[in-house]
Amino acid sequence: MGFVVTVNTATAPVELGRLRSGIDKRPSAEPLSVRAPGDRRTGLGSGVVGDTIGNRRYHGGDDQAVYAYAREDLDHWEKELGRPLTNGVFGENLTTSGIHLTDCLIGERWSVGDDGLVLEVTSPRTPCRTFTMWLDRPGWMKTFTAANLPGAYFRVLTPGTVRAGDTVTVLARPDHDVTIGTVFRAMMTEPDLLPALAVADALPEKIKQKVAKRL
Repeated sequence: MGFVVTVNTATAPVELGRLRSGIDKRPSAEPLSVRAPGDRRTGLGSGVVGDTIGNRRYHGGDDQAVYAYAREDLDHWEKELGRPLTNGVFGENLTTSGIHLTDCLIGERWSVGDDGLVLEVTSPRTPCRTFTMWLDRPGWMKTFTAANLPGAYFRVLTPGTVRAGDTVTVLARPDHDVTIGTVFRAMMTEPDLLPALAVADALPEKIKQKVAKRL
């Protein structure tokens, strides 16, 4: 069983050159409501109430309603980068502990806290130019990709509230072996793995389309 270390939001977008991003997330001292945000372009943006999505072309919407990153993985990057990394600095809504997110199965369902919130694992985060600019680290996309520690996106199945210290309980795991790490490798470095993803029904439609082209 793992737990939520902090719940993080961006209350305003940060300007990165010509880009506007909600990557600058900070821990909240208060419980926050979580709900399905709807369509990426026309819906509410983030699944966490009060959070900012800077670029809806690539971020937000039901399949990326909540993003989680492990404190253990941030600790890894602190050593690699030689600098402190605060919770939320990777743009994650939930900084977790006690859960190896790379091994989570697509379609795995979590109960978070005691207010009924249920989340479903959908896909890994893929690095982008915004991420590189935010960390100000040349070659960051390649470095991040090589580590295979992408964190996990979730859709919201049942709305609720989340706060620091909430426990995470795995309610169900699907009968396949497609993990966050497998999808990340298939998308980023090993396209020959794409056909193996077809059994994971909970994947976002955009990834399913890539899988279908490869079959």
